[in-house]
Amino acid sequence: MAIDRRNFIRAAAATVGGAALSACTGNKKAACCEGEDSCCKGKDVELKLSFQEGTPPGENLNEKFDFMEKLGVVGFEPGGRGLSARVEEIQNALNGRNIKVSAICAGFSGFMLAEDEAVRNECRDTMHEIIVAAGKLGSTGVIIVPAFNSQKPCKPHTQETRDFLCEWFNDLGTFAHNNGTTVILEPLNRGEAFYLRLVADAAAICRDINNPGVRCLGDFWHMTHEETSDLGAFISGGEYIQHVHIASRKRRAMPGEDGDADNYIDGFRGLKMIGYDKYVSFECGLKSEDRAATVTAAVQLLRDQWSKA
Repeated sequence: MAIDRRNFIRAAAATVGGAALSACTGNKKAACCEGEDSCCKGKDVELKLSFQEGTPPGENLNEKFDFMEKLGVVGFEPGGRGLSARVEEIQNALNGRNIKVSAICAGFSGFMLAEDEAVRNECRDTMHEIIVAAGKLGSTGVIIVPAFNSQKPCKPHTQETRDFLCEWFNDLGTFAHNNGTTVILEPLNRGEAFYLRLVADAAAICRDINNPGVRCLGDFWHMTHEETSDLGAFISGGEYIQHVHIASRKRRAMPGEDGDADNYIDGFRGLKMIGYDKYVSFECGLKSEDRAATVTAAVQLLRDQWSKA
């Protein structure tokens, strides 16, 4: 009998996750709930939602933040390009609000796996500038992709390239840590990047580098195309998951705009199991003409699914 590998692994992850969770139920506290790293540590984890700047309606930051506060959205993910010139603007707009800067979305120039040293140096130097600004804003980290498919000439997918990447990221992570933040590796789907497509691969790099300034993220949109299990992906990322991106699962629109396909419960269960306490941030477009209503519905959908996870 033929076995569908994707369904087999998804079912196995769900079984393991379900068993771990069920072991923590009942009148008596199970043994797995005794330690700090227990499977129950995510029981009361709060869903902390974050918006990128283009997500909420509003003509300026103050209007956008007013809308976010009404929805209880507590994170703001600005773009990295030109961020150093906007630090004071963002700080002033956030003053007195219950909103903090989550991650910084890229914005660097060049790319780190370029064959050309000048292009790599451009990436390093612009990342340094963004990292300094991120530290001033109290950001959780600066998101970076090693290389997109369109960026050439690029180092080949070899052990030597991975060793180079680890050395490069170790230096960048130390700089980020010294500035009170991190660098966050983002796995993409194969249509966008040949290198680094699984959360487990990004987490393995973080583990090998062993630097508190180097972390990774999971993006539900990319995970839809690459991972066999959302729950398994986040468990594989574990302590190294520093940020999460979310979008609808067919068209990368607002969560809920793709109907029943927009089910994140499995992934949310994984986040709860690892005790994830950082941000789930909208990185998506919009198909509806009514931005306010669609964004509001998306927020409610995610909260409902989080409660079910």
